Amino acid sequence: MVKLRSLQHSSGRALGTARSRVRAQLARLSPRAKGWLGSLLMAVFAAILRFARLGSPRAVVFDETYYVKDAWTMLMTGEPRDWPEKVGAAKTPIDQLFASGQTDLWLSSAEYVVHPPMGKWCIALGLKLFGGAGNPFAWRAATALAGTIAVLLLCRVALRLFKNLPLALAAGFLMAVDGLGISMSRTGLLDNFIMIFALAAFACLLAHRDWAQERLRSSYQQDIHSRAANFAVTTRRLGRKRGQTRLVLDSSGPFIAWSWWRLAAAVLLGLATGTKWSGTYFFAVFALISVLWDAYERHEAGYRAWLLAAVFKDGLPAAAYMLPAWAASYMATWLGWFIHPDSYLRNWAERNPGEGLTWLPGSLRSFVEYHQQMWQFHTTLDSPHPYMANPLTWPLQIRPTSFYWEKLPDHPGLCKLAPGSSCIASVTSLGNPILWWLGSISLILGIIIACIFRRGDWRFLAVGAGLLAGWLPWAQYLHRTTFTFYAIVILPWMILAICYLAAWLKDNMAARSYRRTCTITLSLIGAVSLFFYPIWTAIPVPYGFWLVHMWLPSWV
Repeated sequence: MVKLRSLQHSSGRALGTARSRVRAQLARLSPRAKGWLGSLLMAVFAAILRFARLGSPRAVVFDETYYVKDAWTMLMTGEPRDWPEKVGAAKTPIDQLFASGQTDLWLSSAEYVVHPPMGKWCIALGLKLFGGAGNPFAWRAATALAGTIAVLLLCRVALRLFKNLPLALAAGFLMAVDGLGISMSRTGLLDNFIMIFALAAFACLLAHRDWAQERLRSSYQQDIHSRAANFAVTTRRLGRKRGQTRLVLDSSGPFIAWSWWRLAAAVLLGLATGTKWSGTYFFAVFALISVLWDAYERHEAGYRAWLLAAVFKDGLPAAAYMLPAWAASYMATWLGWFIHPDSYLRNWAERNPGEGLTWLPGSLRSFVEYHQQMWQFHTTLDSPHPYMANPLTWPLQIRPTSFYWEKLPDHPGLCKLAPGSSCIASVTSLGNPILWWLGSISLILGIIIACIFRRGDWRFLAVGAGLLAGWLPWAQYLHRTTFTFYAIVILPWMILAICYLAAWLKDNMAARSYRRTCTITLSLIGAVSLFFYPIWTAIPVPYGFWLVHMWLPSWV
């Protein structure tokens, strides 16, 4: 017994020493290194939730029937090909055969697809790297990777916005454990790619803003002391900023419209549009808000002619290269269509002389006709679907999408705990309800805080940007068949709305109360995600277990 106590005491001291060494090593890290280390660790946590059992279920889930099979034929032949609906005398559904490993049953005819190719090429890359279409893990590898990188990016975005590492890591944690983020990362659909391209572009524009702010402030300090410019003499008034008197210069300041960050954002938004056309809204909103940030920073730096500069020195020059970069990256996603002469409608112009935009070359005339048909499809799609959801209800997760629901003949997994109950496996694309409801409340409170208490705040404009681009445009298509899982594109900004409220509470609450509030909130959301994780990931569970997760009648 004495030896055992001595051993325990020695182990305790060794563990304490190891912890002290780890803390000492962390203390030596720079804030920048800590930010990257924390963000990477949060991404690793997200990867575990997304990649574990990624090959389950071994079935074609929801719209994987379009995108995975399209991606596979694109990889094999260069362009999407048609598939038979059923095969053989037994009329076996093609999806069943595809899931069983018979992945070479496509037809020679080109398929009419209604979304641009970029997202499917991303899925095709996963198929190429992880074993081909015979491996369901490979179907979903690209979306899982996109969902993982999104957590890393959101940590970085939140850190730029709020300059607070715990808050940035909290944002990453919320993204990592949300059910919509998890289920969309484990299914071979397109929307995760729109989200990751838009979030990456947003991160680039925030980096541009920080660069522009530093350049403007540095230029202001040089100008204010420059005798050659004689700014001090031409200054007409004194301005006040946070109680400090500053000179307002009769100048618009330096040229900040161009940066590599802004160019990268335009290219990324072109790729988002090349995944689904809804990426166009992100380009329009983000480009406008980026110019507004430039104007705001000119004003804050101390330049009088900031409003005119916003138009002629920021807006127009930025548009002059961002629009072509966005359009060029979008067109690049269609390169395969132009290369392969048997692509869908590729030879339409030759077969229909005198029709369409006759002043265009034949290939471009066919390209325009294809886009007109796609536009017609998207604007008139109103076929009833049992899981269609009004876009106005997306933030409240009123009608989630059931991607997969299967009654299992035996009792694997958690079903062993209830041998007398039916056993089912499901993939329900439902966001963590506590997170989404809190995000909706935070958005409303954020408007009040930004407008009344802070009397304007560029950070809330950043929070609202993603919602303006990813959600509100759908209000013009209330008649269209839409699904709640489209809301994955606004998940990062719903989380940023929560962080915005938390940042305000941090400044207006006692430190102990603030920490307690954040701990309780994150713990509750984490516990709810743990509870729902099986029905997001097709873990076999008793029917009664699945049923207790259906909190609202509309979730069934």
